[in-house]
Amino acid sequence: MNDMTNKWIGQRTIRPDGADKVTGRAQYSADVNMPGMMWGKVLRSPHAHARIRGIDTSKAEALPGVKAIVTAKDIVEFPVDKSVMLGIQDMRWMCRNVMAREKALFHGHPVAAVAAISEEVAAAACALIEVDYEVLPHVIEIEDAIKPDAPILHEWNKHEGKSSNITGTMVLKTGDVEAGFKDADVIVERSFTTRPVHQGYIEPHSCTVSYAADGRVTIWSSSQGQFMVRAMTSLLTGIPQSNIRAIPAEIGGGFGGKTIIYLEPVAVMLSKKSGRPVKMVMTRDEVQRATGPAPGSMSTVKIGAKKDGTIVAAQATFYVQAGGLPGAPLRGPVGCSLSAYAIPNVLSVGYEVVSNRSKVAAYRAPGGPHGAFAAESVLDEIAEKLGLDPLDLRIRNSAKPGDKALYGPTFGQVTFKETIEAIKAHPHYKAPLDRNPRPGVKRGRGVASGFWYNAGGESSVQVNITEDGNVVVTTGHPDIGGSRASISNVVAELLGVEHSRVNVIIGDTMTIGFSNLTGGSRVTFASAMVATASTEKVIGQLKERAAKIWNIDAEAVKWEDGMALPAGDNAGKFPPLSLKELAAKANEMGGPIGTQVQLNTTGADPGFATHVVDVEVDVDLGIIRVLRYTAAQDVGRALHPGYVEGQIQGGVVQGIGWALSEEYLYDKNGKVDNATFLDYRMPVCSDVPMIDAVMLEIPNPKHPQGVRGVGEAPIVPPLAAIANAVYDALGKRFSALPMSPPRVTERLEQP
Repeated sequence: MNDMTNKWIGQRTIRPDGADKVTGRAQYSADVNMPGMMWGKVLRSPHAHARIRGIDTSKAEALPGVKAIVTAKDIVEFPVDKSVMLGIQDMRWMCRNVMAREKALFHGHPVAAVAAISEEVAAAACALIEVDYEVLPHVIEIEDAIKPDAPILHEWNKHEGKSSNITGTMVLKTGDVEAGFKDADVIVERSFTTRPVHQGYIEPHSCTVSYAADGRVTIWSSSQGQFMVRAMTSLLTGIPQSNIRAIPAEIGGGFGGKTIIYLEPVAVMLSKKSGRPVKMVMTRDEVQRATGPAPGSMSTVKIGAKKDGTIVAAQATFYVQAGGLPGAPLRGPVGCSLSAYAIPNVLSVGYEVVSNRSKVAAYRAPGGPHGAFAAESVLDEIAEKLGLDPLDLRIRNSAKPGDKALYGPTFGQVTFKETIEAIKAHPHYKAPLDRNPRPGVKRGRGVASGFWYNAGGESSVQVNITEDGNVVVTTGHPDIGGSRASISNVVAELLGVEHSRVNVIIGDTMTIGFSNLTGGSRVTFASAMVATASTEKVIGQLKERAAKIWNIDAEAVKWEDGMALPAGDNAGKFPPLSLKELAAKANEMGGPIGTQVQLNTTGADPGFATHVVDVEVDVDLGIIRVLRYTAAQDVGRALHPGYVEGQIQGGVVQGIGWALSEEYLYDKNGKVDNATFLDYRMPVCSDVPMIDAVMLEIPNPKHPQGVRGVGEAPIVPPLAAIANAVYDALGKRFSALPMSPPRVTERLEQP
């Protein structure tokens, strides 16, 4: 638990950006306007798969008010035969995703873009661009894309010596799987499918770009990383990074979907050609059709156990959709699905499959929910066959410190068992369940666990003391989940000042050192580590200043409760010096007080979570309702409990949507049929109960504040937990998601 002596760490302080956001004062990228600004619009392919034989822009160029047109020839091309990685993104595919080249690979794929004096003129110009398409057969689903006679998206791609839509593989192995299954008393093998689902952020992608006469570029955009925006835009436009300033606007949600760029390079080239600033804002329809959802999957998991519940072998195969271009998150299902368990013999294999859908992007624990849905469903069935409590089965097989993880490293601290025991001891799990509350309605309870790697990475934090003795902290990460509030808590705690005296801002690429993306459950972990180091250096400076004033050694000064004090009687008798007093004397004693720390942070131990859920099924209508949900997770140390709870609750709600209602629907021509929030069915408040977030605060020993990443593990268990609860209610297992009313009624008619 939190140290009760803390004044700010662990407190539910007011979110620094909260008032601006709820009153509408916060500035998002679509709010940026500049004198002489043009509007950019994108022409998108009407075909799911088509060769582009030519583009005629002459009529559009002649339209009054049109200032610039961009096509693939304006974007740097990277050859397909050599990888150019930037983080997890390969520029070979990014240059073809931002603007179609040889082919349009999905309905909505950008083909050209226009800058004009208004949105209406830009849209009219797009309609005048003539594209010579050779329409090709398309393929949407995994099972169709891997057939021998499937239309091939990329002729250059080979798998096992043949042209194929399988563009990547991943294999993790330990022990002897065949021998392990021979020792098993019970073996369960099942196959599963999940559908692509969108992250569902409220704010669409947008940017405002100014290409100045001296060749310098300024970008205001909605992203999860301004340094990512700068680097990718540089690579795709050929403009040096030193000439690009990327400014992070406030962000209206991302969940991984804004760790990739779509508009920025196009807007830069439109601005360069027109000599004017350019704003581009996607419509919701464009977001749904042409930005990255989480992939769909097709999985088979086989697990063998002894009579006492000891798991002796596991084998898993995952086919994961990449969309029209490679980049599927194979490490999610392949590496996470079984890594929380100590299984001596494991073979986990993943295949990346391209099809005529928009290129996938990260979505909280990318690939993790897919793998957990399959593995945790099979574990539930094994527990039933052995007559074991499903939580006891998980406890018996949970990984322990010193175990070698399937994906390579040896586990240090492992807190998986604690999350399971927390659910087992929770009143929710012990509460009686009325299984038949009324005619036509059945209820059930299910559990599942989840694992995510977590990450550290590069972060920079600058701490400065203002002339009036307050504090300004500059970080390099866009704030999505409340990281400013958490960092403010840490700095106020260490300095011993009131929380209100600490102001945390997000720097742009020219005001703060390099910082990696907001993603991977890394930001609070990494920035709190760097903020701690930076604040401690500032405290060292403050002690040095006090020592100069008192004419004693700095080692003889201590810092407590926002004041410099003599460290003991031997140091002398001096009145305390407050932060405000030292700031006032800063120029007399060496100048401004402040420092920046940049680190490639390490020590981000994995995240573990276990969930229990009660559901109600209307057997006549096929409607599944979630009645009660409890999620237990080791959060390390909750710097700001309110936002930790919010992360857990948010992940659960997104998992509920994934399990019960969300999916992309395509027509026969490969066009998304439900590209609006009206038709794409995300959960709303009336669809979910109050979610009980059980925070286990087991400090991470590798972090100065005990922090452990929490943002991604919560979305991993819900799919399986809900499916297991539905089985408990109906006695019938669901192997395909979402469990929407049509699928439920269809399944009820089956044996």
